[in-house]
Amino acid sequence: MTQSYPLAPALEVSEWLNSPTLTLDSLRGRVVVMHAFQMLCPGCVSHGLPQAQMIHESLAAFGVQVIGLHTVFEHHAAMTAVALKAFIHEYRLTFPIAIDLPSVQHPIPHTMAAYGLQGTPSLVVIDQQGRIRERAFGQVNDLMLGVLLGQLLAEPGT
Repeated sequence: MTQSYPLAPALEVSEWLNSPTLTLDSLRGRVVVMHAFQMLCPGCVSHGLPQAQMIHESLAAFGVQVIGLHTVFEHHAAMTAVALKAFIHEYRLTFPIAIDLPSVQHPIPHTMAAYGLQGTPSLVVIDQQGRIRERAFGQVNDLMLGVLLGQLLAEPGT
């Protein structure tokens, strides 16, 4: 019996940093690792973002695309695009980073809500066909994530 995985919703972002505009449709055929983070999130700074940078540096050539999603659901006044640009520079983050589109009705931004993320750090892994294969909140074990990425890279592409 084959398992059915949901198609990943489109990214709703206000700006891209470190990259021209990306869409999940344009990334079909690649495995996508999306790390949702906030600058003031201790777990993001200590584990999530270093993990994302490591994956970007070591697996991009094998077909893995890392995307950072700066998703602000608290401390809105402190989390400006200008502050994020300085943060990216200071932490030497080189992978594409999207700024989640804020909602005018709710404190939760659009992409965070569409993916049902509980907070930051959060990780979403999307397979080569654009389907969500993993969603995790909190620290993700590097070894277990590596195994999953290897399995997804070995699957037939689109």
